[in-house]
Amino acid sequence: MSIESQNPATGEVVDTFDETSAEDREEHLERATETFEEWRETPVEHRQQLLSTAADVLRDGAEEYAQLMTEEMGKPIGQARDEVEKCAWVCEYYAEHAAEFLADDVVAGEPDARTLVAYQPLGPILAIMPWNFPFWQVFRFAAPNLAAGNVGLLKHASNVPGCAKAIEEIFREAGFPEGAFTSLLIGSDEIDDVIADDRIQGVTLTGSDGAGRAVAETAGSELKKNVLELGGSDPFVVLEDAPMEKTVETAVQARLINSGQSCIAAKRFIVVDDVYDEFVDRFVEAMDEQTVGDPSDEDTDLGPQAREDLMEELHGQVEETLEAGGDCRLGGEPMDRDGAFYPPTVLTDVPDDAPADREELFGPVASIFRVPDEDAAIEKANDTRFGLGASVWTADLERGERVARRFESGLAFVNELVKSDPRLPFGGVKDSGYGRELARDGIREFVNAKTIWVQRDAGEETEMVE
Repeated sequence: MSIESQNPATGEVVDTFDETSAEDREEHLERATETFEEWRETPVEHRQQLLSTAADVLRDGAEEYAQLMTEEMGKPIGQARDEVEKCAWVCEYYAEHAAEFLADDVVAGEPDARTLVAYQPLGPILAIMPWNFPFWQVFRFAAPNLAAGNVGLLKHASNVPGCAKAIEEIFREAGFPEGAFTSLLIGSDEIDDVIADDRIQGVTLTGSDGAGRAVAETAGSELKKNVLELGGSDPFVVLEDAPMEKTVETAVQARLINSGQSCIAAKRFIVVDDVYDEFVDRFVEAMDEQTVGDPSDEDTDLGPQAREDLMEELHGQVEETLEAGGDCRLGGEPMDRDGAFYPPTVLTDVPDDAPADREELFGPVASIFRVPDEDAAIEKANDTRFGLGASVWTADLERGERVARRFESGLAFVNELVKSDPRLPFGGVKDSGYGRELARDGIREFVNAKTIWVQRDAGEETEMVE
């Protein structure tokens, strides 16, 4: 069996790859298990050094990797280059901080005992990753886990197999041992078997909440640790004192980043009545000015959707919202051109319970809601089953932080678009999942926080080392 990757801007086949056979999968799992026994004993300083080398490999091949992302999933080339650089950053971050994050925590306890918490790796971890940030999503899993002494197996999205194999080669070129990071080109129907394998010690997934439920069910039945970073319907709250020029400029970026295909893209724009009309007029005008086109063109703002079926699903959500009574102020129809192109789209007067109100619209479609005041804005922002990111826009920073604390979300930003940062924990609440990636929290998700108690003999006079 083979897997084809297609360019969503043209429909042309980029490359063809052989699927991982059952025999090869068994070999990869066995090698990963054997490698772990050595890798876990490798000094953390050496693991950090290899991550630093991986950052160099990424930067040396940045243009090649960026073009690969653009070809396989349609990411605008400038954003693809930025993604490669961010991957290098996360490698460097853990190359600098892993030892600190994994150091024993000595805890004051009984006077005649030494008590501490040691952070030790678990083993092979399966990562199930999506296509929308085909390098970044993988590296934000791989960097902390390899630094912690785990080994990784990647089940990437089926439309980015070239990215999966390229990442595997990056770690190999950086000097990581064979089996430390392996890509499995397998179908979704094989995931349960891999999770259930006794050699797999944990699983992390970034994807839809439906996929998260399925993975959590299997992992739970096997009593295996899992981390889920799922979808979002992020609110972008505009208060009456918002700095309008910056707010509108960032609103467009927050909705259209990665051609609108981001779990933390702003999707529901909640605007107080006093500035609603001004915001809508300026936002629609700015969205209409964005350049849609070939993602390999330096001047393109918005590329294609990653797959034709995904574009059709998005359009179905728009049509259903309009049939329910919503109004389309811009866009709203697939573009008449080759490729999976959908234009910047703005919906207003969105009815309660319409798809644009309740579902995640994974594409360049913005839904705008009018509310009377701050309290109503917060109520509307939290009126969703998702809880990943949220932002608020106001000239009063104390007010902004107060509102941010009231959001039911894992991430809350004031006067800035929601984004991930290696220095800060990333993850959601409610149907957006659980667990955290990045920062100290991320490297400690898949470790054994082991309590160690060293008791001095009753007659021992030796002073305990604290």
